[in-house]
Amino acid sequence: MDFKAESNRGVLKEMKVKISRNAAKMLLLELNKEEHGGKLLRVYITHSHGDHAHYGMGIDEPGEKDVVVSTDKGIDVILEKDNELLDGVRIDYFYTPEEGFAVTNPSKGNHGDH
Repeated sequence: MDFKAESNRGVLKEMKVKISRNAAKMLLLELNKEEHGGKLLRVYITHSHGDHAHYGMGIDEPGEKDVVVSTDKGIDVILEKDNELLDGVRIDYFYTPEEGFAVTNPSKGNHGDH
């Protein structure tokens, strides 16, 4: 399901999420576990300041204030509908210098934690 948000000019725009190959591989390992029972990946804002935010992830079910965005990696992602800082998030998985996920939003000037 794609969500189209109305921009300042009244033009409908789909929310986007980009997932790297490494991140998709690791996410699918987690999402396919039996205990998650078909739940989806959620990306959320842990805190925001100025014109950018810091992000977190969890496994959840969508609610009425959410939208489910399909990605080119076959992973559906839950986002809060009207939150512009979530549109364009990128999920990466790095092995070095420290193994783990990184969620950024280059389209909003966020290229990593500071």
